Amino acid sequence: MSFSEKILLWYAKNKRELPWRSTSDPYKIWLSEIMLQQTRVAQGIPYYLKFIEHFPTVYELANASEEKILKLWQGLGYYSRARNLHTTAKIVVNDYQGEFPGSYKELIKLKGIGDYTASAIASICFNEAQPVVDGNVYRVLARYFGVDLPINSTAGIKYFKKLAHEVMHVAQIRDYNQGIMEFGAIQCAPKKPYCLHCPINESCVALQKGRTSELPIKINKTKIRKRYFNYIVVKDQNKKALLQQRKAKGIWQNLYEFPLIETESSTGLDSIIKILKKESLYQNITKVEEYQSKEIIHKLSHQHLYTKFWIVSLNTELSSGVSISELNAYPVPVLIADFIKTFKF
Repeated sequence: MSFSEKILLWYAKNKRELPWRSTSDPYKIWLSEIMLQQTRVAQGIPYYLKFIEHFPTVYELANASEEKILKLWQGLGYYSRARNLHTTAKIVVNDYQGEFPGSYKELIKLKGIGDYTASAIASICFNEAQPVVDGNVYRVLARYFGVDLPINSTAGIKYFKKLAHEVMHVAQIRDYNQGIMEFGAIQCAPKKPYCLHCPINESCVALQKGRTSELPIKINKTKIRKRYFNYIVVKDQNKKALLQQRKAKGIWQNLYEFPLIETESSTGLDSIIKILKKESLYQNITKVEEYQSKEIIHKLSHQHLYTKFWIVSLNTELSSGVSISELNAYPVPVLIADFIKTFKF
């Protein structure tokens, strides 16, 4: 029995019942694949179901406001995925009459769709013989074949794609691709893989050589940047607060947040007051308080945000303020959402 046949047999016995497994609708497969990038399945499922409920077809998604999409996406992170979803939905509706292109070659041209996602949609929806290579597949192939090449190097990416192509099961590509990804997620897990009861353990190079914990190899290219965020929570006596949209490109683009002061290092009350004195609203401030003594450390993939919230009370009405009761209607970063949930306005 070949490698791919063993994967198929394992998948038939062990596959999880997931909401997108019962369909080959490219819209739903695309939605699930985009959501599962950088996201665990358990976390992604409720978001997927929520999106399908609000946007049952690509037409509803294309016609929705970006604000609504970002609000439904709130808490899932990597918000560029949500913006790319919206862009691609519009392209599919306007340029493809609402039908996703049926080939890898055309799919990869769409915004937010790379090699992996194009391969997944092409194989699962259209039975095109395209191998998928995601983190799970890299791990399975690297361990089983004992490959030392870093999975995030140019040579490694090229080698693993070629290897995945050589070992795939062409006749049952839909189940095979889902099977090898599932195998990597459950059986050949990143930590504590279930090698004892693995159907391919007898020929696994990593297991034979005691290298399961070493493989796959990945070059650590990420340099973590430290940033110091000071959110100024301005509120008036009429239960209104200042909220602004983050327009700059980068993290949280188009999400809402309280006015932000970014400093080069951790700062204290005196420094914040000094900065606020330069603002026109300072003359109406009655009180400035530090909400918490310790910074909240919010970890993103390439940066750690050391965050403080400062409560600023005014004795005048905020003409452009948002009613505190309406704050939850705005799409905000999870950091802000947690504050809104816990702070007693």
